[in-house]
Amino acid sequence: MRAGLIGRKLGMTRIFTSDGKSVAVTLVKVGPCPIVGVKKVEGDGYNAVQLGFEDAKPSRVKKPVRGIYAKANVPPQRILKEFRVDDPNEYQPGETLTLDRIEAGRLVDVTGRSVGKGFAGGMKRWGFRGGRASHGAHLTHRSPGSIGQCQTPGRVFKNKKMAGHMGDVNVTVMGLTVASVDLERNLLVLKGSVPGSKGTVVFIRDAVKSASK
Repeated sequence: MRAGLIGRKLGMTRIFTSDGKSVAVTLVKVGPCPIVGVKKVEGDGYNAVQLGFEDAKPSRVKKPVRGIYAKANVPPQRILKEFRVDDPNEYQPGETLTLDRIEAGRLVDVTGRSVGKGFAGGMKRWGFRGGRASHGAHLTHRSPGSIGQCQTPGRVFKNKKMAGHMGDVNVTVMGLTVASVDLERNLLVLKGSVPGSKGTVVFIRDAVKSASK
């Protein structure tokens, strides 16, 4: 397991293959990601690497956190993310990870914050069918229907699918194919969609289910 990378979603476009097919792709501005810290089993109980992304004003970073960056000889970062790794000895604080770690054709998993939809009903949030459109239906066209039983158990079970806040949660899309890599502009082109709106910070890792492929 290698350390991942941090990027920012720029938006979607399309590319054309050699046989003329149109493929929807997502553009992600990735790195450079300086290594802020290295965790090891001997002292921390697990192996991990802390990566930063995008320089920040020192005044916007709390003083104890600024000391962490100073110890690694890295300027304060806006984003600090930890990735689990198998061999932490491959990484040293102060080094920088770039997009040259990823090549075209590789499968990756991308995690981001999904677009918030606000308060949504059962039909939009969970895909419920809804009530009847006619034949006596009154103010129940989009209602979720029954949510419980009778006296036994006499309550509504936890995690019942009901109306509520939709979106704005961490989502991971697995097995996206890297269409191309632009090292000069730190640009990663991924086939398919990536969670979040334009400008969303995303975390990119090697696909965990790519062994069979």
